[in-house]
Amino acid sequence: MEKNTEEIGTVYDIKEKLGAGAFSEVFLAQERGSQRLVALKCIPKKALRGKEVAVENEIAVLRKVHHENIVALENIHETPTHLYLAMQLVTGGELFDRIVARGHYTERDASCLVRQVLGAVSYLHQLGVVHRDLKPENLLYASPLEDAKIMITDFGLSKLESDGVMATACGTPGYVAPELLEQKPYGKAVDSWALGVISYILLCGYPPFYDDNDSELFAQILKGEFEFDSPYWDDISDSAKDFIQQLLQRDPETRYTCEQALQHPWISGDTALDKNIHGSVSEQIQKNFARTQWKRAFNATSFLRHITKLGQGPEADEPAEGAPEEPSGDW
Repeated sequence: MEKNTEEIGTVYDIKEKLGAGAFSEVFLAQERGSQRLVALKCIPKKALRGKEVAVENEIAVLRKVHHENIVALENIHETPTHLYLAMQLVTGGELFDRIVARGHYTERDASCLVRQVLGAVSYLHQLGVVHRDLKPENLLYASPLEDAKIMITDFGLSKLESDGVMATACGTPGYVAPELLEQKPYGKAVDSWALGVISYILLCGYPPFYDDNDSELFAQILKGEFEFDSPYWDDISDSAKDFIQQLLQRDPETRYTCEQALQHPWISGDTALDKNIHGSVSEQIQKNFARTQWKRAFNATSFLRHITKLGQGPEADEPAEGAPEEPSGDW
């Protein structure tokens, strides 16, 4: 898949910038031969020094992955100065933006969304891949069409389990599992926890664990205690609440796996209600996820301070994948 080239402009007509991470930029680009549009992730090699492992890791994961709900790596190009990853272009926008714009939205819609993500994460887990940074911003629609698929993107923090014990603190604070905060070795169950948080938000528009003070937030997550507050949850089915409780189990051993979650009646049966909950959910999403984007609202240093207090974990000699210079942690 990797192709050496002297100048990327000979392969792609680079158009507008779509976004930027801490050591990469993403551009809309058109392949000169096929005229196909891609999202071209551009990584300067000088920015890679010391971070080669993280990028090699992302590429190793993406090369293994072929699933209809996961953004595909289409090509890799290398020039003397840059590494370029040509990614499948998804044009449907972010999950929350689409929900707010809909006008009609039900539990059944939320169940359908979660089923797609669960299927993709279950597939990753079967390959031995843990995503480690599942959150709404990493869920994009494939196209603007009404029936567009939801796509998982951003594998900057994902990891192959075969690479050894995982204990590096990484991810986005509102979505991290208790065992990750405790710096215990962890595995696929951290993705199940994040899916529980996402499912909760999809049904009420606000997160199960929240505090402006990160230490308080971490304390809430560590306790694993959350509420189904009235009036926001009054019209939500008991089945939906049970589904979330199975994913937000404090103990990763008792937490549902993706395979178990796919069998839950709220996903596989017909217990998800058809009542329109759009008004309440979209109002809460706009209120809680608008502050210069929720992902920026967390303070990286307080998370790192919390981890440092716990002492060095078993992966202390590994590059700090969740450190702020990484593009994917988004703290």
